[in-house]
Amino acid sequence: MSTVHSPGGPVLSTLARAATRRPLTVICLWLLFLLLGFGLGTGVFGQLSDDVPDVPGTESELAEQYLSRVDPTGESVTAVVAGEAVSDAALRAEVERAVADVREIAGVAAVPDPYTTPGLTARDGQALIIPVTFEGGLDDDAEERATDAAADRIRQIEAPDVHVSGGELLGRQLGERAQEDVKNAELISLPVVLALLLVVFGGLRAAGLPLVIAVSGIAGAFLALFGFSQFTDISVHAIQVTTMLGLGLAVDYALLMLVRFREERRSTEDVVEAVHRTVAAAGRTVLFSGLTVAVSLTGLLVFPSVFLRSMGLAVAAVVVVDMLAALTLLPALLTKLGGKIPPSKAGAGGEEGRLFARLARFAARRRIAVLATVVPALLVLALPVAGLTINIGDAKQLPTSTEARQLYDTLDAHFPPGTGVSPITVVMKPGTDPATADRLRGLAGAEARELPGGATVVELRPPGSVDGTAATDLVERVREVRGDEPVEVTGVAARLVDFREMLAERAPWAAVTVLAGIFVLLFAFTGSVLIPLRTIATTLLSLGAALGVVVWVFQDGHLAGLLGAEGLGALSLTAPPLIVAIAFGLAMDYELFILARMREARGQGGDDQEAVVTGLRRSGRVVTCAALLLAVVFGAFMTGGFSPILQIGLGLTLAVLIDATVVRMLLVPATMALLGKRAWWAPRPLRRVHDRFGLSEEPAAAEAPVPAKV
Repeated sequence: MSTVHSPGGPVLSTLARAATRRPLTVICLWLLFLLLGFGLGTGVFGQLSDDVPDVPGTESELAEQYLSRVDPTGESVTAVVAGEAVSDAALRAEVERAVADVREIAGVAAVPDPYTTPGLTARDGQALIIPVTFEGGLDDDAEERATDAAADRIRQIEAPDVHVSGGELLGRQLGERAQEDVKNAELISLPVVLALLLVVFGGLRAAGLPLVIAVSGIAGAFLALFGFSQFTDISVHAIQVTTMLGLGLAVDYALLMLVRFREERRSTEDVVEAVHRTVAAAGRTVLFSGLTVAVSLTGLLVFPSVFLRSMGLAVAAVVVVDMLAALTLLPALLTKLGGKIPPSKAGAGGEEGRLFARLARFAARRRIAVLATVVPALLVLALPVAGLTINIGDAKQLPTSTEARQLYDTLDAHFPPGTGVSPITVVMKPGTDPATADRLRGLAGAEARELPGGATVVELRPPGSVDGTAATDLVERVREVRGDEPVEVTGVAARLVDFREMLAERAPWAAVTVLAGIFVLLFAFTGSVLIPLRTIATTLLSLGAALGVVVWVFQDGHLAGLLGAEGLGALSLTAPPLIVAIAFGLAMDYELFILARMREARGQGGDDQEAVVTGLRRSGRVVTCAALLLAVVFGAFMTGGFSPILQIGLGLTLAVLIDATVVRMLLVPATMALLGKRAWWAPRPLRRVHDRFGLSEEPAAAEAPVPAKV
């Protein structure tokens, strides 16, 4: 079989030469990058946004922008005082003094008297609400100063329970929670990952190197997010997601490279030569894997949502950082330390990975039985996806220890349902037909106020949650009533309706973009048109099964209590697109690990059936260890109690474990055996394209090693 020039070969050889010629220089450059990441990059924690559902150009967003120009009032925060009878003379005097002081704060527009304003005192007499509205048009610094001053003064009220949240304050509380969760997850996952790596490699040096690459990935995550935050909003969810993926992929790539390095050390005493061979072989897989994961995330760029686009860009940047660290920093470290890392031991009779070889042979012999068992089982797990629904969520998504959740629970305990729920805001611009205006003012619970310039705002407070069925139905009802009149609807529920419509419109295009990109990369890697189709089909099965379990747990409420959560009736709108994009990319990671070994065995003259067995025998241990390590990383992010991150953590943990075990160890050999020689087939014109531009069937020969400068 002919060997052709492969893309990435010159690049990889250049990187390998740089890393082995000047390892200390490469290490110092990465050290500088780490300092930037953990120094400058952590500044992103102060710039996080909770405006996840904003979609530029939608009706709700345009109405919000219009209000920001003409409405003299701006953001607001809500305080609740509870725990004793609010009629107590001493408490009433405390509250009235606090209200008077807050009214005097620069930037505060209005603070109603909770004792004389209807609806602000609980019927049971055990709680009251103090809403604080700020002036419109304040810059960020002025709004932050006014918010802090108002919150600090209200918290000085001497009562058992005093909680303040909402508006700009809520976004900051979510950001602080995100930072705390990331810190705790890293403290939990890194020692466990190190312990598992010690078991895998049997030595501290080899086990520590993946963690060095992982820390580089985390630094890259912070730096990438900080850079993007200068141009666009970054969601509070971005920190956890990019950190978990950066950490996980770094361990994946380092594990693959280290296992290959130890194999190469069996055939050469020269460390530099072993590094070159490792980069020439495993480096190609890392390069294609990184490109594949990045392509999987480009689907997020199809959506106009600032949140999804920023997440796609940030996570793709983290993937690139991990890939570069594995291809430059790790070879440099191996050049300096690799002589003290022992080669891997060959199994008896050269039979390494006997368990995985047996699994592959079993699945190949019983391919029909395997497919008839595994495919229906995965489809059953995926069934709940048919009822999936998304919402923006409220403070119920937060742990009970957070101030925003405590405020929510206090309101829920003492006030009627719907109290404190953000209103649906209807903006009737000048020229609205009087009959239509009267119909909108006549809706249940409507409160109208005039704006400068002749516009009118009608606020509707739906029963139930801020983005529940009642709220979204009311948005649709208003839009039906207004017809062609110059009336726009905004508010949380309206933003959710617009976000859902955006997802429904753009999701097919995102899917086509991702699948086409994956198909092209897998074709370039394998030269087959059937393997990419088989890979996509089996990956969608594992992905559907994982997402189905997430729906069953967090939407339907089954076993949610075991994770410190509760059934919310819907998933966070952030969870499904991120689970799908990230899990799909990781699945491609494992597929490429296996296909690289299959292609290598096939190129060495083995028949197609034996190449499948050999591929799994040589890659099964890497894939299994990588999946276990990733499961630890993702599982650590499920300790924070923030429901959207719990959903993402559970979904990715299940997707990784199902894909690396059931799919890659059983479905892959079964489907490859079913296809036989046809698995590697491609039409003659595409075969010629692959011979010219695709990856060669055999690794390029390693260049002559260059002694390292020390």
